[in-house]
Amino acid sequence: MTRSGRTALVTGASSGIGAEFAAALAARGHDLVLVARSLDRLESLAAQLRDRHGVRVEIIGQDLAEPDAAARIANELAARRLSIDTLVNNAGFGSAGRFEELAADREHDQLMVNVVALAGLTRRLLPGMLERGSGEVVNVASTAAFQPAPYFATYASGKAFVLNFSLSLWSEYRDRGIKVLAVCPGPTETQFFDVVGTRKAAIGAPIGSVTQVVDSALRALERNKGYVVPGVGNFASAHLMPRRPRTFVARIAKLVTRGVADAAATAA
Repeated sequence: MTRSGRTALVTGASSGIGAEFAAALAARGHDLVLVARSLDRLESLAAQLRDRHGVRVEIIGQDLAEPDAAARIANELAARRLSIDTLVNNAGFGSAGRFEELAADREHDQLMVNVVALAGLTRRLLPGMLERGSGEVVNVASTAAFQPAPYFATYASGKAFVLNFSLSLWSEYRDRGIKVLAVCPGPTETQFFDVVGTRKAAIGAPIGSVTQVVDSALRALERNKGYVVPGVGNFASAHLMPRRPRTFVARIAKLVTRGVADAAATAA
């Protein structure tokens, strides 16, 4: 594979959707910067991608729940004289259960990773893209972003931020050489369910593959679509539910999700 001369940074790159993004971008000739907490996993993946695709792969070990995570990553990039052409904000995790029973520190960390670090990295890397006249930002949201989700309150609300933040930037920068995409997958075969504590968090929906998610995302990015919901069934569920009245939607959603709270509590 001929190197593209472009460099992509992928957060949460040690497994799941992040690792698949890294592999797909390396196959396209992108050099990579892989970010996650697990250095052992990053080293293993980096070695595979270097050998298979002949690309440069750097790794940065960073916990994105830390308040200065985005600044630390940006400083490390500057120290290594690395410019980022494609930013994939993939890192994230979820929780499920009755809000008052969930660990407060864990809920805080979830928002730091899913929202604060994502926005912070975008803010720090976007100016360089604008200066060069081109760039891409991919933010991994969820179908949970489209409606209230009782018993997933923190997760769904954070993903709603990601979707609206991404579409706002897509509108701001689409005429300035920058592509911004929100990827909104449904249930996907990753460690998400291990973290949540139950596979009932899929709410009865089919569990898709990381390959499907990443392939759909990269096709949508090429077309500068703004957002994409991979999978026909996921697209339908995200768009066919009425949006108003909002309290009615929240009540209906509770009927669908309330079994998850008991399952998560039992798993804990």
